[in-house]
Amino acid sequence: MITAPHHSLAPLQLAGRGTPRALRCRVLQSPLAGVSDRIFRELVRRWAPDALLFTEMVNATSLELGHGRRKVEELAEEAGPIGVQLFDHRPAAMAEAARRAEAAGAFLIDINMGCPVKKIAKKGGGSGLIREPGLAARIVDTVAAAVAIPVTVKTRLGWCGSDAEPIPWCRQLEAAGAQLLTLHGRTREQGFKGRADWGAIAAVKQALAIPVIANGDINSPEDALRCLAETGADGVMVGRGTMGAPWLVGQLDAALSGRPIPPTPGAAEKLALAAEQLRALVAARGDHGLLIARKHLSWTCNGFPGAPQLRHALMRAPTPAEALALLARAEAAQGSTAGQP
Repeated sequence: MITAPHHSLAPLQLAGRGTPRALRCRVLQSPLAGVSDRIFRELVRRWAPDALLFTEMVNATSLELGHGRRKVEELAEEAGPIGVQLFDHRPAAMAEAARRAEAAGAFLIDINMGCPVKKIAKKGGGSGLIREPGLAARIVDTVAAAVAIPVTVKTRLGWCGSDAEPIPWCRQLEAAGAQLLTLHGRTREQGFKGRADWGAIAAVKQALAIPVIANGDINSPEDALRCLAETGADGVMVGRGTMGAPWLVGQLDAALSGRPIPPTPGAAEKLALAAEQLRALVAARGDHGLLIARKHLSWTCNGFPGAPQLRHALMRAPTPAEALALLARAEAAQGSTAGQP
């Protein structure tokens, strides 16, 4: 049996130019484009009140032009630590975006150097910076000098398997001023295919003095415990596993802390949660909220009898009212069969 690491209850200390910040929870929620908006984060908070959550990834150039400001400005409406993850290839633009995020109340600034999406990487952002280590270091140095809050980096093992040298790459980021590194155990070439290389994360952890957070293939409490046992990392970051499962961060935190793990919600609870999220999205975005909600509904309405048919109907519901009626009928049906064998 794998048990929680001895350091799991100790806050993780991060130093910036200002007052040091402490992470009380060793589980981080990854930024997820089109997913980790304020409404989603508020759901995650119910199970993980102390976890570091992130806004959706913010393009520094777009922020400079006035786009995407809502992602940053709405931080003031939330409790708990929220990080802002930025991407771009221009150091000055990144520094200005970081200053905006700090002024809005960001807990820390994370620089994305791992996103494998081609349209981002080919412009020199995300994982594209792996191929330009000098520029990557200048970005970290410039952003760290621009803000008092900690600056961290999320990256991958390398560009492709044949040229991946994660230790010198990560050491360079540390030397440039990164206060914490989140390492996804795949190369850019792999995307999300194959298995994450936790052994490579372990080697980087041994080589660095700053905290290292392991990322990749962590979808359950057992995964998180095994990952920390194999890597010696200071914590874990979970991403795609939380799609439709905002309770997962809290479950992982409980496992790492040695507390009882909160149960996964049953069918009726999932349906109620899906309806709540849909209402919140419609309240915030109007009828367009239904389009945004469809992916969440598809992920959440899963794992119980009748779920495939329900998802099929929800994806075709023309109005929020009709989608909510489908969810209400499904929830009522779950309640009527709860006592049957």
